[in-house]
Amino acid sequence: MKNNILIGAILCAIASASWGAMFPVANHAFLYIEPFYFTIIRYLPVVVILIVLLYFSEGKKAFKTDGKGFILWFFGTMGFTIYNLFIFWGQDLLGDSGVLLASVMEALAPIISVLIVWFVYKNKPYLFTILCIIGAFIGVLLVITNGDLSILFGSGRLFPLFILLLAAAGWAIYTIGGGVFSGWSVLRYSTLSCLYGTLTATVVVLIVSFLGFIEVPTFHEVYMVRYNMLFMILLPGLFALLFWNKGVTMLKPINAILFINLAPVTTIVIRMVQGHTITFFEYLGVTIVCLMIILNNLYQRMMLNRQRSVIEKEKRQLA
Repeated sequence: MKNNILIGAILCAIASASWGAMFPVANHAFLYIEPFYFTIIRYLPVVVILIVLLYFSEGKKAFKTDGKGFILWFFGTMGFTIYNLFIFWGQDLLGDSGVLLASVMEALAPIISVLIVWFVYKNKPYLFTILCIIGAFIGVLLVITNGDLSILFGSGRLFPLFILLLAAAGWAIYTIGGGVFSGWSVLRYSTLSCLYGTLTATVVVLIVSFLGFIEVPTFHEVYMVRYNMLFMILLPGLFALLFWNKGVTMLKPINAILFINLAPVTTIVIRMVQGHTITFFEYLGVTIVCLMIILNNLYQRMMLNRQRSVIEKEKRQLA
């Protein structure tokens, strides 16, 4: 049991840290290639690798959707079309400041998932959780504005921020979707959701290119970002996806979600190594977001323990 907890923690930590590292890596790649093509070019090899792994691991039968084709496509689209396309689109629109902000938005996904569950399932969160949500958004606001609220309305940031928020919501929905496929292996859900979502993303990018909104990269431009692509395919793409989904099953979501805090922390460390200055308000904002996630997690644990105690007490009384 202890070994499973340790392995799960390591898997989630690697996944989250690699996601934090992908934003600085992507920022360099955007000098040569559009974020839309950057996304699908890096994920098409991931899909192929996952398909091969699933085929040799579980056989042809694993590719059947068991009557869940539409819902699988929906969750895959949320995770690999909405999240992947929008998170880098929003980052690119914001320029250099979008690197850290995109990472913070990703870390905000657990908080957003609470709002989604509240809206869809009418499952109102505890008051403390609502306060944590407000606190987390205040933290994001500090990172966005760097302490100057006038920046929010005077620099054309509202649209890219909305795009980043949609991206975080997409990842939150995809994570929630894992519970619908609890009877499937991690590899099966990861492969089929990634396949459906990436194919959808590819169609979207081709349509947008045909309409002339984005440029198709040349072979030379793709070659210029070959090392960026290699990193993105292997770590944030393939290994992080499998590691995260496996780690969540080993630790349970309430424990695994804490590791998402490593994403913005990793981004900050890399930015500092690259010579960028992280302001006080950016530090403060990231700290607040991480703290709100941790406090809400601890509160949820406490409430679950209370509920279990009440149930056990009732069982003893009935016995």
